[in-house]
Amino acid sequence: MASRRNSSNGTKEERSKREARAERILDAASELVLRWGYKKTTIDDIAKQAGVAKGTIYLHWKTREELFLALLTREYISIAEKFREHLLQHPDDCTLHGLTKQALLLSMTHPLVKATIIGDSDILGELAHLEYADPTSISRRRIAFANMYLELMRSKGMVRTDMSIRQQVHMLMAIAMGFFMIDSYLPEEYQLSVEESADALAETVRAALEPTKPVPPDRLQEVHTFFIQMFDQLIAAAKKQTQKESEA
Repeated sequence: MASRRNSSNGTKEERSKREARAERILDAASELVLRWGYKKTTIDDIAKQAGVAKGTIYLHWKTREELFLALLTREYISIAEKFREHLLQHPDDCTLHGLTKQALLLSMTHPLVKATIIGDSDILGELAHLEYADPTSISRRRIAFANMYLELMRSKGMVRTDMSIRQQVHMLMAIAMGFFMIDSYLPEEYQLSVEESADALAETVRAALEPTKPVPPDRLQEVHTFFIQMFDQLIAAAKKQTQKESEA
């Protein structure tokens, strides 16, 4: 019995060390890709920054691409967890304009996620395209989640139904992308702070995609409950995928 317990404790300790090492490698990769960009960041660079042997990295991820995709997934998980926590504290923000506003605010604090959204080739190179090409990636799941959430909102009268969901996803993404990228095309006197931009984005989404009638509290509560449940599933699936890949 004692030997079984010791074996179990040893296994947990090894797993904990492995997870800590994987996090250290991802931290190093994040720092370097933001400094040099994806194309110039090598496995040798990451190993040196993380203080591990080059072969150790391949114990977690088989290829350089898998390592960087795992890094993007970790960034999205971080945003999702903060998003969920915000909505638990502010359930009234569970509207399309409220969610979009919070998404912009959070993405602006995660440079790698922002780079993925705007397709920043200086930072990510072809990595952003690899992320969207993978049907199991967090980016593709995020789009599927948005589609599902729009369906729920339409059924509750919280989003217009005089256009298709396909059109609404396209409009929503186009509007959001514009707010992420507009500062590159405006002189400084017309640029807004992140908070001002988030407010303007929310108002644009409200005017373009939401009905004019206020949402009854009971409907908002239903949507909030569903949203939290779906977010829990999204986060759990992403964490499971990340753990599985790093332990393969």
